[in-house]
Order: sequence, then C-alpha cells, then structure tokens
Amino acid sequence: MGRNTRRRPTGPRRATFAAVALILGGGGLLAANVYASATEGGLGSEPARQTDGDGNAWGRTPGAATIDCPDVGDRLTAVPDQVRPDVDKELALLDQQIAEAYQRLQESAQAVQQDSGFAESAITNPLKEKRAATIERIVIALDRVGDRPQGLEALAACGLRASDDQTGDQDGSGEDQDGQDQQEGDGQDQQEGDGQDQGNQQAGNGPVAADFVDITTVQPNVQNPRDRTDASKGTFATSCGVNAGGLFNSDNVIVAPGVTNGAHHFHDYVGNQDNQAFATDDDLANADTSCEDEGDKSSYYWPVLRLQNGTREKDADAPGGGTEGNAGEIVTPQEVTLTFTGNPRSKVVAMPRLLRIITGDAKAFVNGNANANASWSCTGYEDRQLKDKYPICPKGSDVVRSFKFQSCWDGQNIDSANHRTHVAFTDAEGNCAGGFRAIPQLVQRIVYDVDAPSLQDGGRTTPLFAVDSFPEQLHKPVTDHGDFINVFDEDLMRDMVDCINDGRKCGADADPGSGAGDEPQETATPTPDPDASAGAGDEGDEGDDSDSGDTGGQQTSKPSSGTSDTEPADGGPSKGAHSVRPKADTTPSAEIAEATASPDDSDDRGAREGGNGPSASAPATGGKTPAAAAETQPQAVNGGLADTGARMWPAAVGGMLLIAGCVLLRRVRRPSV
Repeated sequence: MGRNTRRRPTGPRRATFAAVALILGGGGLLAANVYASATEGGLGSEPARQTDGDGNAWGRTPGAATIDCPDVGDRLTAVPDQVRPDVDKELALLDQQIAEAYQRLQESAQAVQQDSGFAESAITNPLKEKRAATIERIVIALDRVGDRPQGLEALAACGLRASDDQTGDQDGSGEDQDGQDQQEGDGQDQQEGDGQDQGNQQAGNGPVAADFVDITTVQPNVQNPRDRTDASKGTFATSCGVNAGGLFNSDNVIVAPGVTNGAHHFHDYVGNQDNQAFATDDDLANADTSCEDEGDKSSYYWPVLRLQNGTREKDADAPGGGTEGNAGEIVTPQEVTLTFTGNPRSKVVAMPRLLRIITGDAKAFVNGNANANASWSCTGYEDRQLKDKYPICPKGSDVVRSFKFQSCWDGQNIDSANHRTHVAFTDAEGNCAGGFRAIPQLVQRIVYDVDAPSLQDGGRTTPLFAVDSFPEQLHKPVTDHGDFINVFDEDLMRDMVDCINDGRKCGADADPGSGAGDEPQETATPTPDPDASAGAGDEGDEGDDSDSGDTGGQQTSKPSSGTSDTEPADGGPSKGAHSVRPKADTTPSAEIAEATASPDDSDDRGAREGGNGPSASAPATGGKTPAAAAETQPQAVNGGLADTGARMWPAAVGGMLLIAGCVLLRRVRRPSV
C-alpha cells in the first residue's frame, strides 16, 4: 500500500479555516437579515392576513389595494320618473357588486400575490360581466321611455387600484388630482400584533397613519367672498341634538330609496326620525323630529365616526357595519350645529319642500376630487381646513367636521338623476350660475371629543378614528359627505328667509339685541401639546356625494356604553341637546360661516388655477413638522422595541461572528517574531 502523503492541517491553517468560516457565517446572517427587513411587508413577503373577528378575511393585497370602478350614477343626468325606481335599484346593485368584489380581493390576497393574472380572471372579469348585465338593464329601462343613453356600456370595466399608485390620474384626464398624494399603501399593511381586533385598521382597509396631519402645521387657508350691499347677511340656526338616542342605519333614502343597506356604511341621523330606505314623502312629513322647533322635520345625516379600538357595536355582524369593514366604537358627537346662511351677492329665496341635497362624494377616493367636499379641522384652528386628511388636534382642542351645502337651486326640481345637477355651488365671488337662484346655505358643523391618535404604534395606545365608508373607499377622509332633505314647515321656512334677508340672527341661537353682521369673538388658540402625535399630509379638494348599494341592512341602535352623557333614559331622541361635556377652551376661532371651507373659496380656486394664495391641495407646514410627519407608510400594530429587538438579533450575532473571524484571521496572518 502506498503511503498517504496528504498533509494534516497545521495550527495556523486550522485557525485560518475557522476565521473564514466565522466571516462567511456572520456575513450570511447579516445579508439574510437585511434582505428580510427590506422585503418585510413588501411584495416579496407573505401578505398579512387578518379577520374581522368572525373569521372573515380582510388581508393585505400587495399591489392591488382596492377596486376602482366608474361611477355610473354620476353619468345619469336625466331619468324619467316612471323608471326611476328601477334605475335606482340597478344602481344600488352595482354598488353591491363592487363591495362583494372588494371582499373577494381581500380574501384572495395570497392568490393575487402568487399569480398576477388571478385578480383579472377571478375578480375583475366576473365583475365586468355582472356590471355589463346591470348597465344593460338600465339602458333598456331608459330606452323604453326616452332616448337610449350612449356610452354607459363602456363603464362596465373596473380596475385594481394599486397601493403604490396614489398620485396618478384618477379620472382619465391625464392630470393628477389635487390632494391625492397618498403614499400609505391604502391601509393594507396592518399587522395583527397581539391578535386583538383593532376595527377597520386591523381589518385591512384603513385608516392609516398617513391619513392624519397635525393641524398646527397647516397654514390658514379659509377665504370667503366679500359681501356686497345687497347681500343677505342673516343666519338661522336649528337645534336638533347630537343623535344621543342612537338612530343609525346603512340606508340612503335619497340615492337608494327602497333598498336596504343602500349606503354600505352607517349614518348618524338628527331631525326627522323616520329615516330609512322605505320612507315616503308622506312618512317624512308625518314623522317625529329631534329638533327643538317641531316645524323643522328635515332630515340631516352623515357617516358615523368610529374609534378603531376593537369595540363590537351592535352592527358588528350587520351589512353596512362590521361585515363590510365598518368596525369599532361609534362616537356620539359632542356638538352638532346646523346653521343656514345667506348669499354674499343677493337675497335668498325659500327652499322648495322636500328638496334633496347631497354634498361631498362618498366615492371620492376612486372617483377623484371633482365632487369631494370634506372639511376637517380642530376647535381654535377652524381657519385651517383639511380636505383629504383627518386632523390631529393639540391638547384642549376637539375634532371638527363641517360641510357647506350647495346654495344655488335650478328653480324647478327637488332632486335630479345624479342628485347633483338640480343644485350647485356659487362661483368664487358668490354668484349663482345663470338660471339658478340663491337659497339658504346649510352649514353643518360636528364636534367630537376624541384624543389625538398614537400614530407611532398604529393606534394601539390611543386609537385612530375614521368615518364609515363604502368598503372599497378605505375610510379615506376625502370620502366624507352629508345629506339633507328639507322638511321645514312652510311658515318656518318663510321666517328663515326673512331673517336671512333682513340680516338678523334667528332660530336656536337668536340674539334679539344683535344683527348678523356683528363681528365674531376671537378665541385664544389652544397651545399645541408637544407630546401630541402627528402625521404627514397635505390638504385636498371639494364637491358632492353619491351613496348607493344593495344588501340586507338593518336599523341598529347604539349600545349604551357608547352614548353620550345626555342620552335620554328612555333611549329616545335628544331634544335640543346641543353639547355633551363641553370644554372651556374649544370654542371656534371664527363665526361658522367664515370658518368653514367652501368649494368656491378663492384659495381652492387658486390651487386649481396655479395661483399663489394659500392652497388646500398643497402641503401646508407652518413650523417644524413632528417626527411622525415623515411617515408615509402604514403603521403596523406591532413594531415596538421588543419586536425590533426580536428582528435584529440575527444581525447582531452575524456581526459578532464577522468581527471575530476578521480578528482571528488577522492574528493568524501576523508574522511570528
């Protein structure tokens, strides 16, 4: 046998091998950890899967956050009365189809991630087929009684709104939409954390940190037309409570009459107490009212505001509520102010009885901002209005949500096919367009006593808040909207018009010793809390609303744990309860008619036309932006120090091994003396 001449490793050689092994092992750990961190929550990671508490999945869908469909109802400008019920039901069915497709998209997150063609074949193509059949029925109905509408068939196709495509073209015009600079991933990057249901946030469809902005960083942006000598300067206020009795449902008798769950989200109601999908004009006229003056049986309603704190309301398992992503504790307003104001250029005429007005666009997130009219602010800062962000208010200041309704009427119709064209806003100078007449303008102001959310931990410490929305609209603030049906007694409406035209202050806030032209009292601006959380953002835009849908909704009462301190013992509507737990330092900074942003404000007009004035569509930072302001991605529910340490230990071990290997190799290669 030949002798084995292979040399055995010497001590230095063994040390060299060991050093190289340490270096390779440590470097490998570092590289793996860096790659995992870079892809965590991104397209290369496993999508986070959550449920709404009942096992229904609302998981994250990377690259495809929501369904984006053309709004068919908005294109219908004339629908004859004889076919309107049929058309309304078909429009509501279109909304139901979108809601169902959105839920399938969420449930199929993993399949969509693994197969780029899955969403098209399993979600958008079937949705297109259903919409095409529904649109064809609308066309046939209209063709029976008039001219066949053209171009509706092209509205059947829908797309997927990518989470990283928030600043692009939203209306096919090739132009970016103001106020849509959303980089937050549409609320899809929410982690389960400790497994507790965190409401909409954990459900995966919003809100997220980037939906909020610190109001103290926003520049004043409210401007109003100057009054002329023939202006109608008076105001008329009506007091209808704060919905302390808990009258809620997910119907919308204006847009989807005869269809339960026509809104796919829940509304607060004050005033008329017969607000439901099947209410007729006679029902509304004969209903009870929560207003102090029983001559006002008008219906005032808006989407509820919820805290994303995991509370299970009575609608948690109901259509329009938890089953469609509207979850969490419903917040009773602290104060609701309903004020009718005049016109800066002319006298006003009476509103026709049963006039319907919708302001804002419940689908503005996918429709674009043409009809959006949300205004968000804080008490003491109401000269700063946000359009597409929720405000973070400093300590001692409350969240304010307000709307200015359209104040020009065509003089003939109490409604229109798309619920927009029979009313309009004034131009920037306060004039109504040719043929339209000025009517009293409803200015609606709602105040909430909610704490500034903790954005740094995704609302775990202090919950985020958001309005209810259609599920595919992701609870964006720009989708906020308000609805009004005029059921004023004719004598009371006449008194309102006379008061406004005479320049007096009348109604619930009447002051016999003063006129409407008195200067408002300025209040001190609350000192910002340095510990208050803040988010990044810019402001948005303006307009109207359309709510439609069709599933099996039901009227739901608010649990006693969530109602205000002034809720009647019998659970009935609150009569004239203006305020709940008022704060000493939360009065508005200006009179409501001047403090609420309007679509015809010159600052918004300047933004659209490239003006140099304050803009509600550009970032407004008046000082040092808080640390959270740079955050443009959703905040995970986990992500605290312990979680960070748990993710970083492989990198630490790898670094130590790498250093040890380098030291050992250096010593081995050092020449012996």
